[in-house]
Formats: sequence, C-alpha cells, structure tokens
Amino acid sequence: MNLDKLIELYPRLYHMAERGTWDSIQQRGLMSTTAVLDHLDVADGERARFESEHRDQKMDVRAGHPSNIVLRDQKPMPEARLLQALTNGATPRQWYELINDKVFFWVEQERLHRLLGARDYRTLEHDVLTLNSAEFIPAYAGKIWLCHMNSGNTWPIPHRRDTEIFRRIVDYPAKPSGKPVKNVVELVVDYSVPNIADYVVEVRRMKGSEVLEVIG
Repeated sequence: MNLDKLIELYPRLYHMAERGTWDSIQQRGLMSTTAVLDHLDVADGERARFESEHRDQKMDVRAGHPSNIVLRDQKPMPEARLLQALTNGATPRQWYELINDKVFFWVEQERLHRLLGARDYRTLEHDVLTLNSAEFIPAYAGKIWLCHMNSGNTWPIPHRRDTEIFRRIVDYPAKPSGKPVKNVVELVVDYSVPNIADYVVEVRRMKGSEVLEVIG
C-alpha cells in the first residue's frame, strides 16, 4: 500500500489509554508491555505473567511503588479462544508475546467507539488520544504494521489468525486504485512511541462514546 494513500484514507489515528495517564504519556511516551517491563527493569523470571500469559484483568507492574505502571487487561483473548483462532502452528504464548511488543491504534473512530462501548469498558473513563496521520505515519513508517482485523479480540467468533495478519505498509495488499484490498482496522507500532505528544492533536476524557472534557 502507498503511504500517501494510507494517510489520505485514514487522516486520524486513535489510542484509548487509562484515565489520568495523559500526563505520564507526555513524559514517557506510549509503551508496549514489553517496553514497560524493560523500562522498569523487570527480571526475566518475573516477565511471563505480564508478557506471555493472558491478562484477564489490569495488572500493576510495581504495585505500591512510585514508578508503578498499570497494564491494561486482555479480556477479549483468553487462551482457550486463541487455541481455536490461531493457525500455522502459532501458540497462545507466541501470540501474547507478539501483541505485547506492539502499540495499537485504531484508524477509524467507529472502531474506537465500539471498544469504548464494550461491556467491560462502557462504565469506565478513558483518555483518548487523536493523532495527525500526516505527521506520525511518515515518521514511524519503518516501525508500522497494518492489520485488517481486531487482532486482540476473539469474541463473538474466534476468527482465524497468525502472525501474517500484520503487514508492513508497503506489503499491505492494495487494489489498482491504491485502496486496500481489505480495509485497515489497526495500525500497530513496534515497541514504543517515545515522542507521541509531538503528533497528538487532541486528548479527550471519554466515557463510552460521550466526551466528558477535552484535556489536551
């Protein structure tokens, strides 16, 4: 897929963060689970429960410590469902480690609202970041993957998937018109985006699809 066409079709990107995390995001950037564990010097023997196994609830990496970072839950992809979904020999452990090494963005607000309105999240408040694709995508093009599905969800149907659902921009299948063969759903970045604040055009405190206030 052509980079300019990607920006034309998806001029804004969206990231759903925990309520109250915008200040720390400005300081530390957006980090994948793997990046968080590296940042906090979590030893190899302690990493598996955060990085290689299903997180059915939020997890404190350093509970009670000033440096603590809370990792989001991964309720929509329990191991039993992944066993039904994964193909080509991929294992749940490999999948968790793959997902946990990425930072995720929605390319359309409709998908963002769908997640904000999901049963487990609709009563919670979130800090939602909106990014300018025209500035962000060229800067991170070498670290970006595109995906045609919600890679972290196995409900209501455990759609088939393996690592090949993530494609670099230039490798994402496109029609002669330049439009993607399958609409892009996720834009994913390797490891971390340390200077994310440089590309954010708006930060909204949201509850479900309701905007409570603009905080940035």
